[in-house]
Amino acid sequence: MMVALAARGDRRRRLSILGTAALAFAATGSRADDAPGVSGWRDVQITVTRLPEAVRNVPESMTVLSGSELRDRGATDLRSALAGVAGVDAPAGGDAGPAGAVPSFWGLHEFDAFLLVVDGIPWGGAFNPALATLDLNDVERIEILKGAAPVMYGATSFVGVIHVVRYAAGESAGEARVAARNRGGGVADLSTALPAIGDYRQSLAFDTDRNRLTGRDQGVDRVHGLYRAAAPLGPGSATMDAEYTVQRQDPTSPVVRTDAGLTTLTPLDANFNPADAGIVEHRARLSFGYRVPLGDGEWRTRLSYTRSSVHDVRGFVRPELAVGDDGNNADGFNQDRTIDDAWFDSYVALPLAKSVSLTAGVDWLYGRGTQQSLNFAYVAALDGSAVPPASGSRHVDEINGLDDRRSFGGLYAQLSWAASDRVTVLGGLRLNRTDERQVSSHIDTYDPTNDLYAVDSRTATRLSGAAGLTALLWGGTPQTGEARLFANYRNTFKPAAIDFGPDVNPDILKPESADGFEAGLRGVAPGGRLEWEVALFSLDFRNLVVHTTDASGAPVLANAGQERFRGAEAELRWRPRGDLLVTAAYSYHDTRFGNTLATEGDATVQLDGRQLELSPHGLASAGLLYAPASGVRGGVQLAYIGRRFLDRLNTTPVGGYTTVDAEAGYRLGRYTLRLVGRNLTDRRDPVTGSEFGDESFYLMPARQLELSLTVSLAP
Repeated sequence: MMVALAARGDRRRRLSILGTAALAFAATGSRADDAPGVSGWRDVQITVTRLPEAVRNVPESMTVLSGSELRDRGATDLRSALAGVAGVDAPAGGDAGPAGAVPSFWGLHEFDAFLLVVDGIPWGGAFNPALATLDLNDVERIEILKGAAPVMYGATSFVGVIHVVRYAAGESAGEARVAARNRGGGVADLSTALPAIGDYRQSLAFDTDRNRLTGRDQGVDRVHGLYRAAAPLGPGSATMDAEYTVQRQDPTSPVVRTDAGLTTLTPLDANFNPADAGIVEHRARLSFGYRVPLGDGEWRTRLSYTRSSVHDVRGFVRPELAVGDDGNNADGFNQDRTIDDAWFDSYVALPLAKSVSLTAGVDWLYGRGTQQSLNFAYVAALDGSAVPPASGSRHVDEINGLDDRRSFGGLYAQLSWAASDRVTVLGGLRLNRTDERQVSSHIDTYDPTNDLYAVDSRTATRLSGAAGLTALLWGGTPQTGEARLFANYRNTFKPAAIDFGPDVNPDILKPESADGFEAGLRGVAPGGRLEWEVALFSLDFRNLVVHTTDASGAPVLANAGQERFRGAEAELRWRPRGDLLVTAAYSYHDTRFGNTLATEGDATVQLDGRQLELSPHGLASAGLLYAPASGVRGGVQLAYIGRRFLDRLNTTPVGGYTTVDAEAGYRLGRYTLRLVGRNLTDRRDPVTGSEFGDESFYLMPARQLELSLTVSLAP
């Protein structure tokens, strides 16, 4: 299928409402002191404000998951960790490999539309979230923010932020774990605080993971280590992180779509990758931080550098499946790529008055991505009876190269104002400067007239920002509980994504931009055991980057005109007793194209009003966790994903499905024995579209069982 998308009639970008509101807040704005605590709501976050702030005072929808809860649930990947968060789904897999995932927020299922942050550092830099190398060992908490973070993180996300916070140097979950899985492989991990040397604090997290999937040669092998240190330095304190990951992924093959759904001509877990297929990545990170107290405020600075080297060999069957005129039915690539990213952030947080505080700073995000892809064609047996040939045995049809350099700089200021003991206002502006320069090349080994060498650049300077408030409607004490209203407006933009695929996109696409509104209620019942939140949102996109094909049928990225997102989400967390947790969530999303043209064959169609692919209207979840200090423990988690379409023309619907995860175990003293089952119903529904394999979809991973023994290292 050939689709060419063109945008028309983009709305003029307007920040007048935001600017007026932010200036009004600037006359007074800041962070309110945490009200005398309602016992059920002690969660704090740093994603929105950089400094610890009670979630109750944040004017955005947010969920905080503690590391202890994640460990009690046996959650070791993003899908299981985010289970129970309203409107969020993060199925494993995708073009990044079986270790990756493509989370969806507010109904948008795109690999780059959200921001992944680890310990305050954008994980993946100026390019795409580096989910394939995300490690959840020794996590203190995960903060999930719905919508953008246009002030503190600028031009990096639209629909959500996942912020993974690990234990600081000298602190740790203090556990050792070994596990075995039903298809082979297993886990060995360790997290511990090392002995202090005077005022020098240090900790270590180390883990190895071997995960086998169904089908031939599919799975993940990983070794990861993190060393953290902290010590006094001059008038403040300094921190240092050193982290290294080496990982090999044996990729799965997506399934081709037909007019009636997924094809039945290929086995469920067939592997059409070349014999030498694999995604081998080495990722090293070094970061430093420095904090200086400034009276009632502070000054913080952080510098981080990451280098990732990847050797990637993969192949994909063509959507028509049959052998073509060239004698082949599949296309592959042998690619080497390197990504360097650097992050610098320095800010001050100061009280300006009794009820007013300011956070202001400067940050800089730099990324350079280079790649060279040797592309080839081959024959894959559709019944999976034969292993396809190795990449080195095939003729190289084309050689594609890319060198992309990005620099995102920002000046930001955010004011918080405790207007009264019931109302808190938060507003901020950010001046963004983005520069990008791209050099792309194409060498055609058959027809040199098709050779290409292109240089393109794009620079943007513009404002983004947010304004919001929270208001206490009733209560405010542990005895009465409380309910708070929150509302916000956010405006942001983001340079177009690069998927680092094997094909050439010689032109830098237009930046994406979005305006979003959100309003909701959050509350705590008397006694603090029941917490709830309901929210409505509206989001308008312009120039969203989507996957399509060029005139020759090759996969490319393109701007997709306009999209409209509307929805409602509700989340509940109830602790009838300290060792029992009940969760429930429901979301309704309506995600549709706006004024967008598409070319289908020789016809041009208007997509206005059509639903985005892989975006269900309804999502629901329910969970139960029983985790006493000793004895029998267990839990179950159900998730429902509603009916959705596999194509933009909405001609190929697929039904909804329900997954069931469960765990059972026993804790005796320092030892916990646990059996965890994921996707117990063994659903194999399509969950993520491929950017590289045209009209192809990755499936939900098959049922998996894991038996583990965990030993607490605490004295």
